[in-house]
Amino acid sequence: QVQLVESGGGLAQAGGSLELSCAASGIAFSNYAIAWFRQGPGKEREFVAAISRNFGKYYTDSVKGRFTVSRDNAKNTVYLQMNSLKLEDTAVYYCAAENRPSGSYSSRVDRYDYWGQGTRVTVSS
Repeated sequence: QVQLVESGGGLAQAGGSLELSCAASGIAFSNYAIAWFRQGPGKEREFVAAISRNFGKYYTDSVKGRFTVSRDNAKNTVYLQMNSLKLEDTAVYYCAAENRPSGSYSSRVDRYDYWGQGTRVTVSS
């Protein structure tokens, strides 16, 4: 049974930091690209960041320079370090996994095979 479990969400002040984790089980983790998506209130789910199976990193423009994605294949875990948080970062954050060739990733929701349940991030002023 495949499981992706996010953790680390919570309340942070604008300008603060949070680190999200996504722990995977039931998949050959090192073969998967892992992405973070988010869904804000009244908004569609959007791509945030991804890390490919060969550790290539990709970000949407609005988080470049503030968010860092990383992975630890020994722990089957992907992290999203979020710094300089803004009010508009408030959302439920989801991790997703897709078995893709090395070096590639997708920003499309429909490309991903497995999803976590989400973790809520609230940024306050």
